[in-house]
Amino acid sequence: MEKWHDNRAWFLVLPVFLMVAISAIIPLMTVVNYSVQDIFGPGQRVFVGIEWFREVLGDSRLHDALIRQLIFSGLVLLIEIPLGVAIALAMPARGWGVSVSLVLLALPLLIPWNVIGTIWIIFMRPDIGLLGVLINGLGIPFDHPTAPLDAWVTVVLMEVWHWTPLVALLAYAGLRAIPDAYFQAARIDGASAWATFRYIQLPKMRGVLVIAVLLRFMDSFLIYAEPFVLTGGGPGNSTTFLSIYLVKLAVGQFDLGPAAAFSIIYFLIVLLFSFVFYQALQRIGTGDKPGDRR
Repeated sequence: MEKWHDNRAWFLVLPVFLMVAISAIIPLMTVVNYSVQDIFGPGQRVFVGIEWFREVLGDSRLHDALIRQLIFSGLVLLIEIPLGVAIALAMPARGWGVSVSLVLLALPLLIPWNVIGTIWIIFMRPDIGLLGVLINGLGIPFDHPTAPLDAWVTVVLMEVWHWTPLVALLAYAGLRAIPDAYFQAARIDGASAWATFRYIQLPKMRGVLVIAVLLRFMDSFLIYAEPFVLTGGGPGNSTTFLSIYLVKLAVGQFDLGPAAAFSIIYFLIVLLFSFVFYQALQRIGTGDKPGDRR
């Protein structure tokens, strides 16, 4: 006799499906519609196929923004992941210090993104900013609104300050999930602190570090509010990342067709790099070599 299954629980998923449809699928279809048509007004539109995609892909400004974006994302990952792990290792394992450390780490994550940019504008000002005055007081000329290198340093420092706590919290959760038996065995064997980290802590944190890398890569690749408030994409175009370039194209120039085409390309770039990152990190974590899996 066939067993009867109660499928009424699927109705609980229906509100979620509707929310996703309204917030993601329908806007995505609208962008796709704009990317293949030249719209002049209500009822006035011409199908152009992939013309907007060819125009955007041939734009040198897009190529420059993509290179800047890759360099920026690579820099923040190289800094945030090791720094976050080091902070997690330095945090207390028990006692009142745990609560204090977690609260202090979470504070930057609670600040709205546009406020982060405003805070760092004031913080880096050479006349009244705490860090700006300190740097210039050491005899180092520093002015992020006019010097491209100074703007890059400021944006990277701001991103590291804002999001390293997330990496630290994830790494700390991974460390606390390791059973004490592993550390007891390491002490019995006389393992050094480095050996304990290399062969016990780091492998056990692999799962949370994969999540941290993927989250931070996607967030850094989609960054907009903080650098827009801090530098406006300048000086010149030195900090014009992909998101800022997209907003300038869509809002500043009101080129909705090319902007829609670029939005789809932007989405595919993030999706592709995230997939490659995930596969590479999984392969590194399991120790597989190409051709090992059948």
